[in-house]
Amino acid sequence: MQYTIKPPQHISSTILLPPSKSISNRALIIHALAGGNILPQNLSRCDDTEVIVRALKNNPETIDIMAAGTAMRFMTAYLSVKEGEHILTGTDRMKQRPIGVLVDALRFLGADIEYMEQEGYPPLRIRGRNLKGGQLEVAGNVSSQYISALLMIGPILKNGLELKLMGNIVSRPYIDLTIHLMHEYGAEAEWTDVDTITIGAKPYTEHEYVIENDWTAASYWYEVLTLMGNKSSQITFPGLKNSSRQGDAAVKYIFSLFGTKTTFADKYQDVLTDVNIKPQPHSLPRIEYNLTNQPDLAQTLIALCPIMNIPFRFTGLHNLKFKETDRMEAMREEMAKLGYVIHTINDEEMIWDGERCERADSIVIDTHKDHRMAMAFAPLCIRLGEIKIDNPGVVSKSYPNYWEEMEKAGFKIER
Repeated sequence: MQYTIKPPQHISSTILLPPSKSISNRALIIHALAGGNILPQNLSRCDDTEVIVRALKNNPETIDIMAAGTAMRFMTAYLSVKEGEHILTGTDRMKQRPIGVLVDALRFLGADIEYMEQEGYPPLRIRGRNLKGGQLEVAGNVSSQYISALLMIGPILKNGLELKLMGNIVSRPYIDLTIHLMHEYGAEAEWTDVDTITIGAKPYTEHEYVIENDWTAASYWYEVLTLMGNKSSQITFPGLKNSSRQGDAAVKYIFSLFGTKTTFADKYQDVLTDVNIKPQPHSLPRIEYNLTNQPDLAQTLIALCPIMNIPFRFTGLHNLKFKETDRMEAMREEMAKLGYVIHTINDEEMIWDGERCERADSIVIDTHKDHRMAMAFAPLCIRLGEIKIDNPGVVSKSYPNYWEEMEKAGFKIER
């Protein structure tokens, strides 16, 4: 399937963002570890969350999490501490995504996990049992999902967990988000040193919990308004927090560099409220930013800047190669179709210094089976006049109603 997207001249719309996938997936695991009686409210309906919902509800012997990397990491830890034997598998791409760091850590705690095919990669055979816990050291520069998976099982370990993160700690906001969710469910979890998190052996307590909407999804609409470039356009998002623990809430600060202003209807920090964004166009000669804590914003910014003729240097991108696709290579390929030469350095940086190449005669953006490719490139139609997106259905992984919201905002989509 292929979509051709054409832009409106003006936007003034209320956009319904999906519930946060990051919060939903963490809340579901904690909810299950707490006893599984009171389901969190406003759960994400994206593919990544649905696979966890089905796995927890149906408890099949073989759990296929498809392309959901978060589910693979979180379910590996969860199944390690729940009685029973399970096989955890996924797509061919998932079988190429490493999980050895997490498995080694769980085995150190006493988990019974077996690689069924390639060493260090799914699928896994997991025989769940009670684990004692104790002290554990893990590299801090691995995926924060490994660390979050370990943290969430901490309260039900006999001796709790003291987790020491070695070296540089990346994606710290996602770790802090996990700790915050654990606090919401009554756990004792604290940073007891700059590199150490201590979790007491105190079980979770269930209660009602409402999930905030997704700041990462908001980034595509910030991109839209920046590209529109007229002060009369505006977008309102319900269901966000000014004090959000989501790492990608930093989007409001990053896009202020492009002139987009963010205001909150309710000034109280920790309540769900409406958020309004409006462009205040101004020239940005160049942008340099370390995206270690916001890697999911990389594609949005890499797609946006060259179209706006803004040279960039983005660092902290070392995990992009191990996502749904090799996102660094995918961005280089697709931006070249549009006539922009993006350079990568040491699989950690991406740079555009203004270098151009010949545009493709017929431009169709390949999503590379990656939801964020589709959503990052679609807004470019505002400057290009139209854009064609191949395999647009991939957005179901995180933002199932993305195309419907674009149409509501005035975009024309030819299917």
